[in-house]
Amino acid sequence: MSRDAAWTAFDRTAAEAGKTRIVDQFAADPDRLARMSVQAAGLYLDLSKQSWTKAAFDACLDLARACDVEGRRNALFAGEAVNLTEGRAVLHPALRATAGADFQALGEPVSAEVDAVRAEMKAYAEAVRSGAEAGATGKSFKAIVHVGIGGSDLGPRVVWDALRPLEPTIDLRFVANIDPRDMAEALTGLDPETTLVVVVSKTFTTQETLANAEAAKAWLAASLPAEGMTKHFIGVTAAPERAAAFGCGRTFAFRDWVGGRYSLWSAVSLSCAIALGWEVFEAMLAGAAQMDDHFVEAPLETNAPVLLALAQVFNVDGLNRPARTVAPYAHALRRLPSFLQQLEMESNGKRVHRDGTPVTRQTCPVVFGEPGTNGQHAFFQQIHQGPQVVPAEFVIVARTHEDAPESPLWSNALAQGQALMLGKTTEAARAEGLAQGLSEEEATRLAPHRTFTGDRPSTAIVMERVTPGALGALIALYEHKTFVEGVIWDINSFDQWGVELGKVLAKAILQDVQAGGPSPDLDPSTAALMTRLMG
Repeated sequence: MSRDAAWTAFDRTAAEAGKTRIVDQFAADPDRLARMSVQAAGLYLDLSKQSWTKAAFDACLDLARACDVEGRRNALFAGEAVNLTEGRAVLHPALRATAGADFQALGEPVSAEVDAVRAEMKAYAEAVRSGAEAGATGKSFKAIVHVGIGGSDLGPRVVWDALRPLEPTIDLRFVANIDPRDMAEALTGLDPETTLVVVVSKTFTTQETLANAEAAKAWLAASLPAEGMTKHFIGVTAAPERAAAFGCGRTFAFRDWVGGRYSLWSAVSLSCAIALGWEVFEAMLAGAAQMDDHFVEAPLETNAPVLLALAQVFNVDGLNRPARTVAPYAHALRRLPSFLQQLEMESNGKRVHRDGTPVTRQTCPVVFGEPGTNGQHAFFQQIHQGPQVVPAEFVIVARTHEDAPESPLWSNALAQGQALMLGKTTEAARAEGLAQGLSEEEATRLAPHRTFTGDRPSTAIVMERVTPGALGALIALYEHKTFVEGVIWDINSFDQWGVELGKVLAKAILQDVQAGGPSPDLDPSTAALMTRLMG
């Protein structure tokens, strides 16, 4: 089937599915749950509460085949230049492969280099944790300040928050915002003699990261002997010569085929490898590698990343639902929505196809979320009764903590998914009011306010516990989902030119500020704002 024919069938079945209710599909299709659920790398996905009918589900699979998802997947793992605007391979799976793998980037073998950097990371992490690697005055490191932004920050943050022990032996803090308050909060209460600063920047030219790194360097220099300063300053970068010139005593490298938002598997997470322990970091890599194997080997109809991607494409392009909420029902996963905002919106928020022609369909939806049950008391009102249908994704953990109460947190997630699907009719709302003792007039008056249209889709992703392996599998699941969506939309998921424009203009505005005021060619609004802010 051609791509155009597959899209035509997709549109037709989506229009038909829009006329049916999700709950009715279970009776019409007794095999629905079995067909639309899958297990992969320790995770269980239930997509049976999505809006697709059996015909629409099959049309989505046909679309994936017509768009050559399998061929593009093979190109990704083969190290071909799937990032075509920058002429780069995209090989984050190589970073979590077992030792001795044979990945190549544009024909160049890279696995031996990955193994070497990983061994270097392990040795350094264990040396810091044991005290063999100490600071300028001989004291062991008790704290790490991780300086980065974007993919150099969000990935390690989500890992640390998910896996950190209640009483860590090493205090790990993060600084991303150029606002000096962020650095001040991170440094408060720390001793320079026992603090290690890890600066993460792919190019080592990122304005925010370098500004924060300078602030950290000044803080260390005020208390430490100059000859020992470099022991406290570590660089993680694809430009080690720049890191060395900046003053990093040691650098850990990664290559330009590691995209920022896909980089947490590399030395970018050195801080986490130290603070969590190497065995924890290694177990997370292993969980991600299991999901890689599943993605490569499973048929499309039972392939977890593919099905998760198709559900989103169906909602966005088939049913015109340009937003999705992610609600992790586990405090440990509280940063997952923020991480996914960057992973998905920076990857797939594109306006042109791979050949440069404008897209004619929607691409990435707006992604937002909060951990459950917090979100239930914030924005769930809108997703239950607002006029826009916002698909929901519930990440559910069976056991979040040793002291989890008998009334489990996950019961709330199940109830929310059920309520979104079933809703409540006006007649049922009126009857409920009467049963509560309201007068017939009052029950009738309130019934429309208590009505839920229902028929709102959700997906459940279930894990037993937030273990390192489960976390690795979960993040890899979303990475591959993002890639599959990009293939179907025929866009490049691995560049981010929209980010670059703002960086260029920010430098120009800063030059104007340093010159004393707005340049004549600045637009009136921006010039007025600059003048006001300069005082």
